[in-house]
Amino acid sequence: MGRALADELGWTFIDLDEEIERREGTTIASIFDTKGEAAFRIIECDALRERIRTVQMGRPQVISLGGGAFVEDENCELATNNGVTVWIDCPFSMVERRVAGETHRPLARDPEQLKKLFEARRESYARANFRVEVTDDDARSAVAQILALPLF
Repeated sequence: MGRALADELGWTFIDLDEEIERREGTTIASIFDTKGEAAFRIIECDALRERIRTVQMGRPQVISLGGGAFVEDENCELATNNGVTVWIDCPFSMVERRVAGETHRPLARDPEQLKKLFEARRESYARANFRVEVTDDDARSAVAQILALPLF
């Protein structure tokens, strides 16, 4: 959805997790396994801060954050103070289907843990400037909803 939105706007798309993996030369799962979640969150915040600097220099971007990024207060403040934040709210069944069998999401490996994280994070996600409810995988529909928000 982020790529489709960036294409529509003519902006750069950044998947922050992909950027972290490129910068660190390893996978998110490997960072979690070898350094732990706390170290990953520091790396994540540094990467977001770097991206925000490019936005401040006049290069607009759509930045896709990993599931836990917006839960961290500093990341939430960086994003909301330097851009517009949109929570793509979808049902748990959709999240579960998307991550089923994926090994690159370390906190989603256990289905019960995934459900707990989904519920626990909703309050943090609600801090976003806008909420867009998505019930299917139609990126164009989600992009249309975002573009209809009172910010363009």
